[in-house]
Amino acid sequence: MEISRWQFAITAIFHMSFPALTVGLSVFLAVMYTVHLRTGNPLYLQIFRFWKKIFAVGFGLGVVAGTVMTFEFGLNWGRYAHAVGPILGVTIGMEVITAFFLEAGFIGIMLYGDGRVRPRTMAFACWMLVVGTLLSTTWILSANSWMQDPAGFTEVDGQFRASNWWHVLFNPAFSYRYPHILLAVLISASWFIGGIAAWYLVKQRALPFARRTLSIALGVLAVLMPVQLYVGDATAAFMGAHQPAKLEAFEGNWKTDNNGYNLLVVPDTDKGKNTFHVEIPHLGAVIGKDLSGTAHVPGLLQTPKDERPNGTRRRPGHGMRRPCPGRGPCPHGMVPWARSPAGHRDHRAQDRHQHTGDHRGCR
Repeated sequence: MEISRWQFAITAIFHMSFPALTVGLSVFLAVMYTVHLRTGNPLYLQIFRFWKKIFAVGFGLGVVAGTVMTFEFGLNWGRYAHAVGPILGVTIGMEVITAFFLEAGFIGIMLYGDGRVRPRTMAFACWMLVVGTLLSTTWILSANSWMQDPAGFTEVDGQFRASNWWHVLFNPAFSYRYPHILLAVLISASWFIGGIAAWYLVKQRALPFARRTLSIALGVLAVLMPVQLYVGDATAAFMGAHQPAKLEAFEGNWKTDNNGYNLLVVPDTDKGKNTFHVEIPHLGAVIGKDLSGTAHVPGLLQTPKDERPNGTRRRPGHGMRRPCPGRGPCPHGMVPWARSPAGHRDHRAQDRHQHTGDHRGCR
């Protein structure tokens, strides 16, 4: 059982790394090509051509890893897959019929149609690919949210069957989890794009490309990060109401006597305590909307043992969740810096590259 969990967790983490980038990259590529089409500025076409190659690699790896994960779902969790198959099988099948077919039909035009088809056809293919990636995100989040908070089903002979497909697809958790994940993948892609552009900027290579790309990425982050803070908080509040034990496990407290915020936790589930933890005092209470910082964060011991989430000595992903509330202010400090003289290392060099068309190292 533990091996199956580790195998599925590793596969899921590896797979999710690619859709987390390619969904946002598809939007970025469509916007860049559309701006080039409307303005005729070759810089946006250069940006499009550079990033579509990275998108193609990530898209291919995501498809392959997702196929492996689908097989693991049935092989590692056969009894569960049999029980929920009449619902999840249909939902995931709809992703294939709608999203995959749409993506397969237009990704070839986007990758190889540049210079071979009309520019408007290229733009249309790019936006159809965006629709496909968003449809894929919608179906997967609908299925995952149903597993978190199932609705619209009846149990017949040990299987869950849909009694109301609207309630199945748009279950209560979906309205919170979908915008949270959609914002997350757009933010992840923006950080990735901004990081590559910053590297080019530091190396003083392809400066017009680097500066414009970094500016766009930071602008998107400055807009989306505050929204994500609000949506993420609402998602956590929903989880606290519908899955309190899960939220208690996320917070990493066993006893309800801590008002701090755990940055790192190594739990001992057998003894019901943390072997090691690093916390910021009072921050947990403040995040829980107690500005005095004295309220206690709920602990896992208040939940009956048979209702607690299954865990190992070290929960994968727990440490990755901890920095979430600290990400919001970062772009707001970076954007002014990027537009300040300190961020513009060499205006004359940029102008020289712009006028001579020197884009070496960025093809």
